[in-house]
Amino acid sequence: MLPALDDAAVGRWCRAAVSALSGSRSRLDDLNVFPVPDGDTGTNLLHTAEAALAALEAAGGSAEPAWQVIARGAVLGARGNSGTILAQLLRGLADQLADAPPADGASFAAALQKAADTAYAAVADPEEGTFLTVARAGGEAAMAAVAADRIELADVVRAAADGAREALEATPGQLAVLRDAGVVDAGGAGLCLLLDALVTTVTGIEPARPPLTRRPARPHEHAHDLPHQPPAGPGSEVQYLLAGSDDAAVARLHDRLAALGDSLVVVGVDTPAGREWNVHVHTSDVGAAIEAGIEAGRPYRISVSPLAPVRPPAPVAGERAVVAIVPGDGLAELFAGEGARVVTAGPDGVTEDDVLAEIIGSGAADVVVLPNDPDLTATAARAAERAREEERDVAVVPTRSPVQGLAALAVADPTRRFHDDVITMAEAAAATRWAEVTRAAQEALTSAGRCQPGDVLGSAEGDVVVIGGDPAAVSCDLLDRMLSAGGELVTLVVGPDTVLGDAVCAHLSSVHPTVEVTRYDDGPRDIPLQVGVE
Repeated sequence: MLPALDDAAVGRWCRAAVSALSGSRSRLDDLNVFPVPDGDTGTNLLHTAEAALAALEAAGGSAEPAWQVIARGAVLGARGNSGTILAQLLRGLADQLADAPPADGASFAAALQKAADTAYAAVADPEEGTFLTVARAGGEAAMAAVAADRIELADVVRAAADGAREALEATPGQLAVLRDAGVVDAGGAGLCLLLDALVTTVTGIEPARPPLTRRPARPHEHAHDLPHQPPAGPGSEVQYLLAGSDDAAVARLHDRLAALGDSLVVVGVDTPAGREWNVHVHTSDVGAAIEAGIEAGRPYRISVSPLAPVRPPAPVAGERAVVAIVPGDGLAELFAGEGARVVTAGPDGVTEDDVLAEIIGSGAADVVVLPNDPDLTATAARAAERAREEERDVAVVPTRSPVQGLAALAVADPTRRFHDDVITMAEAAAATRWAEVTRAAQEALTSAGRCQPGDVLGSAEGDVVVIGGDPAAVSCDLLDRMLSAGGELVTLVVGPDTVLGDAVCAHLSSVHPTVEVTRYDDGPRDIPLQVGVE
């Protein structure tokens, strides 16, 4: 049992929350009928929690309190109505706990209740029977436990989780749309998962809960007992981050957006560059909502999504596609030229939504995904799981480098049975040893010794094996080492320095004349050379 929540415990909770939301994302999406039935509550909550965790991992050994880091990550990465409210809740906890000693039962209870109050204040027109109701009930239950002298942290978090779950079960009696659909509130259900993850973090025991499923709908029973439910109108979800503003300008923005639409949530957070806000609203006047942001400051990362759920096109039986994730435009053209659909990683990387959109957009019933980076395999796998729910047969071939992706693509044959083709592609990728030449960004201890900033590094299968000052010398040494174990075909993906490519090709021709060489230019700008050996 943990007596208090220190930074390490907060980190474990954040990881447990991401895991819980990832495992229940589809069920939460299925419950989503309010404020609009667009089936994305679980997805938005997961993205928001992942943004909080990513900020925590990026902070590393920073002295900044973990509460503050995850709150900032959540606010800047919040998605959708539910995700923005979750970010506000985390920011409310951070406001109370970030600069305080590790949170014991009493301090956590007070912080949770205060956070629920601030979440209510952040929403322009709060409804009962929603995420907010469940959050308030969790805070009240935690405070009641403290008042009853149950002040141990384990007792408080259990009380909060139980109180939230009880409130969740009552939500269909508060919102007609939930009762009619036979569901509890999806955002509140997500919060219950987070509080259960906290119980597990503190006690080591996962609470036993009934599954989150739809119940039999009762369309008209006791409708007169429920508050008025406004019908969902047409429009779009508009969301953006706002920088370069102040509290007065944001207050004016809030008033203007409240007149333009509903589901308005505005959450602010301090960042190293100054205070920023996450702005979310449902409106029929997208242009006016964005214009209001421009008048208030500098909106960026603007997203606009239609509120009416759009069913993806039905997959075409017999059609097959390959979706490749690539790190730059040059490789994008290369993979597209080989027949793949491409997802290009931008400065902020690639999300599972990006990959999913390309899978669904292909219209194919059978799809192979090539992540081409070990860090993107999990993202590709999550997108594939979601695509299977849309009746696609999706397989992820875990390519760790673009050269492995090219090897897999080279043997793809749509005339084979799909799963036989996947096996053949996976075998081709696995048979391709991969390497790359990069420059060191900082001093570090590697498998080949200590490197300094600016050193040229030759890595094979992810491990540094050569350190030097001349890219050509390091590249040739790296290739000699790889070919010493055998190889008949070398694939080169050359970055902007074509002279380096010429030098490497000349070396291979002279020292390894029997090896077949395939060269591609326009590789990623930050990777001078990528190598595949088969």
